[in-house]
Formats: sequence, structure tokens, C-alpha cells
Amino acid sequence: MAAYKRTAAQLKAWIVFEDESGQSLRPPKARTWSRRGMTPQVLVSGKGSGRVNLAGMIAMRAGFRTRLIYRVLANHGRKTEKKGFRERDLAGMLDAAHQQLGGAPIVLVWDNDTAHRDGAMKALIAGRPWLTVFYLPAYSPMLNPVEGVWSVLKRSLGNLAPRGTDALAALAKTRLRCMQYRTDGLLDGLVAETGLDIKPP
Repeated sequence: MAAYKRTAAQLKAWIVFEDESGQSLRPPKARTWSRRGMTPQVLVSGKGSGRVNLAGMIAMRAGFRTRLIYRVLANHGRKTEKKGFRERDLAGMLDAAHQQLGGAPIVLVWDNDTAHRDGAMKALIAGRPWLTVFYLPAYSPMLNPVEGVWSVLKRSLGNLAPRGTDALAALAKTRLRCMQYRTDGLLDGLVAETGLDIKPP
């Protein structure tokens, strides 16, 4: 795992961790308060089979503020809609991140998902000379700080029952935007939880 840190130091690059997740209209369960003897109930609409797909990146570089970059894709269950992020969507997100990070090189670290390793993605990566890619070991979500972002997001959505996919997407965007601008070190804490150190070895 030290190889990506050495590469980032040599290129003066941002280290960017990426991951995807999703949330259905059924809210995550969470603890809550109620009167004694009265079990709280969350009424779920049950209409439609919508889902909100999420893609997120945590970008780190020594001497710079840690950044969160994300995309939200609402799927209303229609056949013509995308069911998730595909190679071109991810490449577009990387292009946007490259611009937001001042055009500096990016060392991307992500998992072994099929969309990350197939021929289409490899061709898109090859066409971006500012991008160097490393893959996390198999079955190691604990090494990706973006997993912590999804955990915080889903806790914040606990027991909320949105009326539809668009309402859920709006809630997710609001919560993620709040995380982007938090000044209490949340993102640095999520990185620290992984045990990773971005300083070059």
C-alpha cells in the first residue's frame, strides 16, 4: 500500500480515494426517543422502486485541506434510466475532480469493481496522463475512507421516510454538502479511522 504514497510524493499529486454506494426509499433504521410503552413507527410510502446512486471521492494532499467530491444519480425505476454509475460517468467525475484540484496530478485508489477494471475504463484511464491508478486489496472496505462518508450519511438519514426518489436525492445532496464544508475535521477523522497515513514513506 505504500506504493501509492511514494508515487503521489514524486508527482506532487493528490491522493484520491473513490467508492460508490446507494440508498433505497426504505430508510436505514436508527435509535430514537418515544414515550414509554409506545414503539415509534416510521411510515414508508412503498410507492415505486426508486434508488439513489452515490459516487464519492476523498482527496488528500499534505499541506492542503481534505476535500469531498461527490455525484448523486437518481433512478426512478424506469427502464430507460441508468441503474448506476458507468465508466464514462466515473471518468467525467475524475475530470471534474482534476479541475477542482487545480489541475494537479491525481493518484486514484479504488476497489476492484468490474467497472473499475474493464477494458472501457482502462482506455479512459490511459487517455488521462495526469491520472495514476492503484487498486485496494480484495475485500478491504476498511481501507477506504469514503466508506466512512456513506456510514455518516446513512446514519443522518436514519428513520427518515422521503416521499420519493427525488426527495431522497435532495436529502442526500444536502447531507453530503454539509460534510463538504464541515470544519471540525470530519474528513480527516474518516481518513484516520482507516489507519492510513498520506505522508510519503
